[in-house]
Amino acid sequence: MISYIEGTLTEKNPAYAILETGGIGYFMNISLNTFSKLGEIGTKCRLFTYMAVKNEATTPVGITLYGFYSPNERELYINLLSVNGVGANTARLILSSLTTDEVISALVNGYVAAFERVKGIGSKTAQKIIIELKNKYAKIALQQDVVMPLHNKYKEEALSGLIILGFNKNNAEKAIDRILKSDVNIETVEELIKKTLKIL
Repeated sequence: MISYIEGTLTEKNPAYAILETGGIGYFMNISLNTFSKLGEIGTKCRLFTYMAVKNEATTPVGITLYGFYSPNERELYINLLSVNGVGANTARLILSSLTTDEVISALVNGYVAAFERVKGIGSKTAQKIIIELKNKYAKIALQQDVVMPLHNKYKEEALSGLIILGFNKNNAEKAIDRILKSDVNIETVEELIKKTLKIL
């Protein structure tokens, strides 16, 4: 397997990138996350790769190369492919709709709605992804004290509101973190503040 390709970026768009090295141009399918981190055309870059080989009775062998900006994104992509019902395009769509950190946070916190927002993923598939991959990322979450990035804005606004109400900043922040970790379905700042007030 090719681990990575390093070369000159000769073409890019949200769906693919072409790297030229040694006189050969490598066409790689990419996610929006990877696209957003690529430099300008003509610059040097390195993409970590995954090669998918498709072999069906009615079609010739097909080889598709996928490129990722980081080894972590590639590992997450491969793990998503291991879930029954998640194909190559669906896995790439997940990594185009959510950042790597958001996917990991959703897995660890059981945030089904995060995956349901991805086009083509229903409730059953979203739950299956979480059930099958949650344990693989639980250790990472403990080390990094993961809180859903989608809630960061809510946290800041709720903290500001509680401080205005006269609560100690440190105590309020700890209480907000407890609520966010125990309830991942909070949808408004007002709901977060109300639930935090109950434990302050």
